[in-house]
Amino acid sequence: DGSFDASSYMTKERDDATKDYVMQQVMVRVKDPKASLDFYCKTLGFNLIMYREFPQWEFNVYFVAPIDPALIPGTPEEQWAVCMNTPGCVELTWNYGSETEEGRVYNTGNSDATGSSDGEKVRGGFGHLGITVPDVYDACQRFQDLGCEFSKTPNGGGMKG
Repeated sequence: DGSFDASSYMTKERDDATKDYVMQQVMVRVKDPKASLDFYCKTLGFNLIMYREFPQWEFNVYFVAPIDPALIPGTPEEQWAVCMNTPGCVELTWNYGSETEEGRVYNTGNSDATGSSDGEKVRGGFGHLGITVPDVYDACQRFQDLGCEFSKTPNGGGMKG
């Protein structure tokens, strides 16, 4: 039946070798860095901690997180240090040229054919980023007022709220 007792993973002591590990980031490829930064920073209230441009490899990275802007230092070296020690950053990676491609460039994991070699829909892959909000309905109203498109609303589908 595929089930097992997952609860043992909740009580395991951290190994000394991993005690300083931090779940620092998840990387998401983006087609339009400005639109993505607008969403994460203006809609979700995150702040850009640091960004780096790598023209020799034709990509830029932007690290955002829900962090007090007063904690973001001014120098690139200090920004790097804060970023690498801030849990839960989202790294937005923009590959040069993706903005000129028609339609979607990256598969969202929502059963679409983007990026598949045979044109068939892909199930799985990226799922979602979970962001806790005080009231999901108020947050969704804000997102709607700001022009966000929804793949699924809080009461759409089998899971509610």
